[in-house]
Amino acid sequence: MIKNNDVWTKYAPYNNFYEFISENADRYSILLKCIDFLKLNSAVIPVDGNRHIFIFPPRTKSLRASGGIFPFKGTSPVLFSAHYDRVPGSPGANDNSIAVFHLITAAIKLAIRGTDRWIIVFTDKEEIKSGESLEEQGSYSLAKKLISWGLEKARIFNFDACGIGDTFIFSTTTDSILKDHSNPNVVKIRREIHQLRDHALATANLLRYEKLLLAPTPFSDDVGFLRAGLAAQTITLLPSVEAANYESIIRTQSDFADLIISGRIKEPLEYRRLPETWKNLNNKLDTPTRLTPDYFDLMVKFMVQLASSKS
Repeated sequence: MIKNNDVWTKYAPYNNFYEFISENADRYSILLKCIDFLKLNSAVIPVDGNRHIFIFPPRTKSLRASGGIFPFKGTSPVLFSAHYDRVPGSPGANDNSIAVFHLITAAIKLAIRGTDRWIIVFTDKEEIKSGESLEEQGSYSLAKKLISWGLEKARIFNFDACGIGDTFIFSTTTDSILKDHSNPNVVKIRREIHQLRDHALATANLLRYEKLLLAPTPFSDDVGFLRAGLAAQTITLLPSVEAANYESIIRTQSDFADLIISGRIKEPLEYRRLPETWKNLNNKLDTPTRLTPDYFDLMVKFMVQLASSKS
C-alpha cells in the first residue's frame, strides 16, 4: 500500500492506523490493543451480538468497580460515537477508521484537560447489508440499551467520514425524516436534534471555523439511534470545493437531497452528482492516500471543544 504524506502515522494512536485498515485486519482486537496501550479507561459492552467499545474519563468508576451501574445515569453527558466496522473489500480509511482514531486522540486530550462529562463509543455493525432493516443496525439496539441504562438525556454526536477536507457538514438527514410528523415524541426528538446542532455550531463559532454546511448526508448511526428514540447529530467533512458544489446541487435540485436521504442513488446521472469523497466510500477506493492530514487537527480540536463547552 502506498503511504503518501504519512508522517502522521508515526505517532500514537495513528501508528496503529495501517494495521487497522489492512485487508484481513481483526479491527476489534487492534482497536482494543491500541486503547489498552494508551491506558484509557475502557470497557467492551456486547449488545445483541455486537461488540461496542466504550471509553470513559479517567476518574469515572469502571463498570466493574461500580457494580455494573452505568456512569452518568440520569444526566446528560456528551456521547461521541463512531463505527469501527467497514464494508468487506474496502480499506475503510475514511469510512470510518480515521474518525475512530481522531476520537482516541480526543480522549487523550480530554483526559489531560480534566474534562469529565463525556463518553466515547465505537459502535459495531453500522454497515448493514442489503435487505437488512435499520433495527439490525448496531446503533439501534445500543440506543435501546442506553435508554435502559438511564442515558436517554445523553447528547449524542456521531462522527463519520472525517478524514478528507476542511468543511464541516452538520447532517440534516434526520430532520428530513422527521419533518412531516406531528407526534409529540417526534417533535421532542426534532427539538433535541436542533439543540445538538446549535451546540455544534456554537462550538465551531468559538473555534472560529467558517467552513460549515448544513445538509443531508448518507445514512449513518444517527438513523439507528433515531429509530430507537434517541436524538443524534452526525458530523462529517468534505473538501471545500466539493461542499460548495454539493450545496449548489441541493439548493437547485431538491430531488437530489431526497435521494441522498433515502439512499436511492442508483442511476449514473444521479451518482455523478455525488461529492467525489462520498463516491469513494464503501469500496476499494477508500484508501489512506485520499486522506488530508493537514486538516486532522481541525476535527480533533472540534471534538475536544464540543465535549468541554456547556450546551
